[in-house]
Amino acid sequence: MRTLTVATPSHQYPIFIGKNLIAQADTLLKPYLSKKAAIVTNETVAALYLPAVQTALNKLGIEHFDIVLPDGEQHKNWQTLNLIFDGLMQNRADRKTTLIALGGGVIGDIVGFAAATYQRGVPFIQVPTTLLSQVDSSVGGKTAINHPLGKNMIGAFYQPRAVLADLSTLATLPARELSAGMAEVIKYGALGDLDFLNWLENHMPELMRQEPAPLAEAVYHCCKMKADIVAQDETEQGIRAWLNLGHTFGHAIEAEMGYGVWLHGEAVAAGMVLACRLSETLGRLNPADTQRIANLLEQAALPAAPPRFTFEKWIEHMRHDKKVDSGTMRFVGLNRLGEANITEITDMAILRETLQPYL
Repeated sequence: MRTLTVATPSHQYPIFIGKNLIAQADTLLKPYLSKKAAIVTNETVAALYLPAVQTALNKLGIEHFDIVLPDGEQHKNWQTLNLIFDGLMQNRADRKTTLIALGGGVIGDIVGFAAATYQRGVPFIQVPTTLLSQVDSSVGGKTAINHPLGKNMIGAFYQPRAVLADLSTLATLPARELSAGMAEVIKYGALGDLDFLNWLENHMPELMRQEPAPLAEAVYHCCKMKADIVAQDETEQGIRAWLNLGHTFGHAIEAEMGYGVWLHGEAVAAGMVLACRLSETLGRLNPADTQRIANLLEQAALPAAPPRFTFEKWIEHMRHDKKVDSGTMRFVGLNRLGEANITEITDMAILRETLQPYL
């Protein structure tokens, strides 16, 4: 097991990374639990890992109850959030009740938002069970639900008490979900660490086979990068926005296609290629670099091109992006591979040129 610390102005907390950690949850999470807990998960994950978390809480003598939600990005909405609130109130959860988010990115985001808002804030712990959530969404305290007009538009910055990333859970991931998580792994290399990008190119076959040592190294490296960035910019006023590389285009894809049709990681993968193309259009990146990212995404069984829809639809969705500032659209691009930037775009002709092959 390896441990990282996320140190933010609000507080600091550990990330535990290793195999078979849920079986050790009673020991690892004991300092971060209160006398009562709610385990919030979805139907798919409950069948796999809920009993082990229940056992850990029973060993500690902690009173607990479960809230099992429907599975899928299409359920990351107000209606599902209210199911959590219903369960909390029916079980008389108070301000000291610890919420345990057991699942992937959707569960982590929606449970974190419930924790941020129930009785104006209760403690929560992240137990991410997908690659995407382990390397990205469980770390840093960004919580949210989707709105039909935009992804993650309703949320809060709210840090967990601890993150327990059990690499053993990745063995039960469908291949498509593993690939979706790999998009976020590749993102870290593209935006801030060329050496890591080179390493990924050399180890992608082993990663896709889930060979333990390279997979553990990838998860640790991504968590370390994110922890360092979050420590500098907890509420995304500056460099934390770099972590949205590919996300403005990707969120537009998800909104247009319908949440859950394209997995988040699949949309981010195509969005990264578009972000590279935008950087090309602005004269900051060469086509060979864009192709290099596309090739790596394809090695991870990810799409390197977006679905086709009209330019007007692209603009409509991207105007709802969280990085829009006083009506001006802002994109994360690259000065070069391994170095991100944030660019304001006011000339729609630049975006049209970028998107033209896919209209």
